[in-house]
Amino acid sequence: MKSAVAFVVLACLIIVEGQKTSVKRCLCLGPRLNIVRLQRVEKIEVFPASPLCDTLEIIVTLKNIGGKRCLNPESKFAQNYIKKSVEERSTQ
Repeated sequence: MKSAVAFVVLACLIIVEGQKTSVKRCLCLGPRLNIVRLQRVEKIEVFPASPLCDTLEIIVTLKNIGGKRCLNPESKFAQNYIKKSVEERSTQ
């Protein structure tokens, strides 16, 4: 009896572990900005694509209101920012 219960529990664990999760945990869910004034930017964070979210995410923290906004990673502004950041890191 105990071995049958253990077998059923083990079989359930294997089935649950093998299922693919479709839950995305992206930080940027709504519309994304194409440009932000650099004078208002306190911090910019870049999150590469991962198993939890399959898109590149760029999150800007604004100085005055402290809110966070998402940038469109395909906008010229975001592309230029990424390019400059990579150049700065390579010169250090």
